[in-house]
Amino acid sequence: MSSPREAVANGAAGAAVLAAGLGCFALGLLAVAGDGSKAVARLLTFYRPTGPLSGVSTIAILLWLAAWIAGNRLWRGKTVAIGKVSGVAFVLLALGLLLTFPPFEDLLLGK
Repeated sequence: MSSPREAVANGAAGAAVLAAGLGCFALGLLAVAGDGSKAVARLLTFYRPTGPLSGVSTIAILLWLAAWIAGNRLWRGKTVAIGKVSGVAFVLLALGLLLTFPPFEDLLLGK
């Protein structure tokens, strides 16, 4: 007979949720960095008509994907505290969203 509180392997799902939060935070952080520094903006310009946004989105997607792959390899078949993982991911998502909010970005950059 199985116990009513058997641990379910949720590591792969936790890795996906956390990676999404990291990707959102990376997007916001890179957007602020690109807007705040001409040198960084030049580095992030992968496609001239789009400007730094091309590098911001490309790098954020690559970081999200790398975090998802690494997290999945680490946590596959394991049980993680999904509430804590989701909480951290939500904080990262909120920070990423805040960093892309123009009035907040202007405040950070002193504009």
